[in-house]
Amino acid sequence: MRSTMQDAPLSVARLVRHGTVAHGASEVLTWTGDGFRRATYAQVGARAAQLANALRKLGIDADQRVATYQWNDQEHFEAYLAVPAMGAVLHTLNVRLFSEQVAYIANHAEDKVVIVDPSLIEPLSQVLGGLETVEHVLVTGEDTDASALEGFGAEIHSYEALLAAEPDSFDWVEVGENDAAAMCYTSGTTGNPKGVVYSHRSIVLHSMAACMGDAMGLSPSSKVLVIVPQFHAMAWGLPYAAMLVGASLILPERFLQPEPLLEMIRAERPDFAGAVPTIWQGMLGLLDAAQDGDALASLKEVVVGGSACPPALMKAFQERYDVKILHAWGMTETSPLASVARAPVAAKGQDDEWRYRVTQGRFMAGVEARLVADDGSVLPWDDEEVGEVECRGPWVTASYYLDDDPERFHDGWLRTGDIGRISADGFLTLTDRSKDVIKSGGEWISSVELENAIMGHPAVSEAAVVGIPDERWGERPLASVVIKDGEDVSAEDLRAFLAGQVADWQLPDMWTFIDEVPKTSVGKFDKKVIRQRYADAALEVVSAG
Repeated sequence: MRSTMQDAPLSVARLVRHGTVAHGASEVLTWTGDGFRRATYAQVGARAAQLANALRKLGIDADQRVATYQWNDQEHFEAYLAVPAMGAVLHTLNVRLFSEQVAYIANHAEDKVVIVDPSLIEPLSQVLGGLETVEHVLVTGEDTDASALEGFGAEIHSYEALLAAEPDSFDWVEVGENDAAAMCYTSGTTGNPKGVVYSHRSIVLHSMAACMGDAMGLSPSSKVLVIVPQFHAMAWGLPYAAMLVGASLILPERFLQPEPLLEMIRAERPDFAGAVPTIWQGMLGLLDAAQDGDALASLKEVVVGGSACPPALMKAFQERYDVKILHAWGMTETSPLASVARAPVAAKGQDDEWRYRVTQGRFMAGVEARLVADDGSVLPWDDEEVGEVECRGPWVTASYYLDDDPERFHDGWLRTGDIGRISADGFLTLTDRSKDVIKSGGEWISSVELENAIMGHPAVSEAAVVGIPDERWGERPLASVVIKDGEDVSAEDLRAFLAGQVADWQLPDMWTFIDEVPKTSVGKFDKKVIRQRYADAALEVVSAG
């Protein structure tokens, strides 16, 4: 028996038509450093149509790649809409990568056009000569001096001048729902970054799932502060999800420090935000110093991802400012949302609720997951057995663009490289990355659990734990700790603080105090740098215990 439903493909074009009409009055606000530039969804849709017309004239007539080298702003959002909806492929370049990595990624993707923010002209000029397929560069902003980009073989255009010459309507293309719409590259912590290509279908389904009540719960009345970069895993899908339901967007451009972010919150009163934990660590320090208990009165929920958020930070925001921080888990390969840590209705009291909140959350509808042991056997969901997390679903990649990496895929499942356990009701708790887990005397030590426990100390700002070689035990944990300004704490103090929270044999023997934990381009702790510094004897290490 066959269905009688119409065969209407899921596409970004349908999303754009719906969002710019049904939610045409919703707004996109871009911070300038002094205030906001404002535009309605209807106005952004018209400008997206102008951009699509301009790109057609520049030769983008099929699924060529159009790259962005931009912060979170209105023009970047316009590219999010125009490029996939015209049938091309949006490729967001990470502005925090080294120039060699940017060149590799742009060449691997065969980008034809790059749209660049004026503040990023200088770093782009350092790499543009090595971009083998780029024919056109569009520079956003008014009256921008782009002379630094001349002479590298690409034609340089004023973004605003191109748009001004084009009509504000475009016949958005209905491509196949499994055709490519956008692509992002992994951060490349080991080896070259790998390309993940999102389909129109995966973007629409991911957007629908993100708006559901057990995920981000967005609605037409939501005002979303999008701190997570648009160049990182499509800003967690927030721009498309907001367009789907008509939530207004607050985009901070390059102003990602606690002070301007707090000014934005005070000015526009968002009720929802998304960013990595380090952003909120800095925000908490600023708020506590200002003693402004009403500064976050509008902000109800914050979703964090990229790395585990210390429970102490989550509880501080909840207790002092009535802001609920929610863990989410995923990766570039999962579009990225795969789970969100909302406590179930069955949670009994605050202690039980926190038991769920400190996990990475329950898998979203559409994402299947399993735990796999080293021998390939599938482990039970009993919140005890620990294995590698594998997942599959309609917004989970099945391969990398042009790169064969069979070790990352297992019988149709994505091997995430994350190690953890899953409860009977589907809540994931990550204990480590496969490359970061510490094996000491034949037993596993979770670096993440140690880090969270150390960061629970009131004098500690950040902590990262890695395994270092040990002749007797194979590996032992080394704790790298950042102390808050004005505080004083010793390794012996911290070891005593941990006693009773973790088993004695898991307590770090070696400690180092540093100014800042090194981080990747997307804000995760970069533990390979710590390991290398230790190997190079570049860390001042003290023993305790």
